[in-house]
Amino acid sequence: MIISEHAIIHESAKIAPGVSIGPGTVIGADVEIGAGTWVGPHVVIQGPTVIGEYNKIFQFASIGDAPQDITYNDEPTRLEIGNNNIFREFATVSRGTVKGGGLTKIGNGNFLMAYTHVGHDSLVGNHVIMVNHAALSGHVIVHDYVNLGAYAAVHQFCHVGAYAFIARATYITKDVLPYVMIAGNDTSACGVNTVGLRRGGFSADTINIVRRAYKIIFRKGLTVQEAVAELEILQSSCPELLPMIDALRKSTRGIVR
Repeated sequence: MIISEHAIIHESAKIAPGVSIGPGTVIGADVEIGAGTWVGPHVVIQGPTVIGEYNKIFQFASIGDAPQDITYNDEPTRLEIGNNNIFREFATVSRGTVKGGGLTKIGNGNFLMAYTHVGHDSLVGNHVIMVNHAALSGHVIVHDYVNLGAYAAVHQFCHVGAYAFIARATYITKDVLPYVMIAGNDTSACGVNTVGLRRGGFSADTINIVRRAYKIIFRKGLTVQEAVAELEILQSSCPELLPMIDALRKSTRGIVR
């Protein structure tokens, strides 16, 4: 354990063996930090917050502070962070709000670059990349292996499906289906994230079926119910379509088209 004598650590904080904390860093009350996590200089971590193992939190990040919500009234809401995440300079992650369930949660293996923001009550899966200045409003759900480009922003209550790709400076106001690329000032779907799927180990046959599903949803002019009916036929030979079908059925905001 390498903890700078110039760090300020609340007596109630629980610091596991092998944690490194740099000078000028402030660790508040009710913070737990798991083994092997590295916290750089001049970081602020407030609680209640639980941080898992082998994370890296770079200088000037703000983790677990009060949510940016005018209804928040100092309730003891929480932030939970998994393992092997990277938070670069000036990344900010807020705790939850009572009205939103009280919990902001980030999974494992995520990479949040400089100046990224995860808003209150958001749920971020695993292996998500948020490029510089990308931001999530409150109550957003981001599934695994999503890539958000620089300056991309997701409106509150939106869902972003697994393996989706959001291009730079794109503003999301509706749900994004799994596997889909979104780009442009008009925020429209522009194809399947084939590069991400290949990197994720999807077979060529599966990717071809996902492309067919994309055309059914976005190119045939069908209603959601009609598109789901056609996808269910394809799904019998390609279970990877189930997340798309599920997202279409559950969306309450509509999908980005």
